[in-house]
Amino acid sequence: MASAKMGGPSAPAVRRDPYEVLSVSRDSSDQEIKTAYRKLALKYHPDKNASNPEASELFKEVAYSYSILSDPEKRRQYDNAGFEALESEGMDMEIDLSNLGTVNTMFAALFSKLGVPIKTTISATVLEEAMNGTVTVGPLPLGTSVSGKVEKQCAHFFGVTINDQQAQAGIVVRVTSAAQSKFKLLYFEHEANGGYGLALQEDSEKTGKVTSAGMYFLHFQVYRMDTTMNALAMAKDPEAAFFKRLEGLQPCEVSELKAGTHIFAVYGDNFFKTASYTIEAICAKTFEETTEKLKDIEAQILAKRNELRQFETEYRKALARFQEVTNRYSQEKQSVFI
Repeated sequence: MASAKMGGPSAPAVRRDPYEVLSVSRDSSDQEIKTAYRKLALKYHPDKNASNPEASELFKEVAYSYSILSDPEKRRQYDNAGFEALESEGMDMEIDLSNLGTVNTMFAALFSKLGVPIKTTISATVLEEAMNGTVTVGPLPLGTSVSGKVEKQCAHFFGVTINDQQAQAGIVVRVTSAAQSKFKLLYFEHEANGGYGLALQEDSEKTGKVTSAGMYFLHFQVYRMDTTMNALAMAKDPEAAFFKRLEGLQPCEVSELKAGTHIFAVYGDNFFKTASYTIEAICAKTFEETTEKLKDIEAQILAKRNELRQFETEYRKALARFQEVTNRYSQEKQSVFI
């Protein structure tokens, strides 16, 4: 999930089996992998090991391993063919803003402003305070919204309490910023020691004139459009980007919430200033018609994505045939005039 260095897609100097790095078995569940990652990431986070360069490399190795095993497709590719299967795709890493100098932070901010996708990690201080249960949690009743400003690399925590009926209907937690601030929406699970462990996170994305992020606990698969994937495809091959335009539609991690109080947080992800936001929690029961429309639209997009995949195959075959005939034409033309 994170890297202490800027420098684009990167991997540790020596790559080890990601299962070995995270100390999990090949048949480990997603939750077991996530738990192992959280513990190691917190242990080796650069914020906590400023005088230990070795920890920074271990943190990078842990992050790289998790980026493989937390993605079902990358995990499948690695299990089948090792690191070689991942070479062509590259590995997107994240940077730790608290570990960058002023100049690098300015460059990162500039690239982000120009539309270059730059992912960032969460401060170890925030994660550790949450794990220790020392954060202040404000109430966020269903059907209400709260506005605020959160400092960079800090977080505001909220508790959303739901009953059995609301849990069964499903809830949505959404954060928007009219100021187009960068932020992360975080969801924490209760730990045995009374603290909170990070379980889910969503980065804000620009939608119209605002930035927004949402989490949907609706008892069915919900998708989100990852614009980063399309931006990277455009940079690598503008022609192929047309066929990849809908590949950014990725499934959100599904979690069913039970009755009780659930902890969410808004994390300030701006490079230099505070992040302005409004957070709200709503019960899906009130929006049954909208929910059904959402399912229909996502089904249509998935169908169109499959159509584009088939069309790309047809297009590539036709293009190869065209190039073959064109080359033959050139050869015949040359032979006639010799």
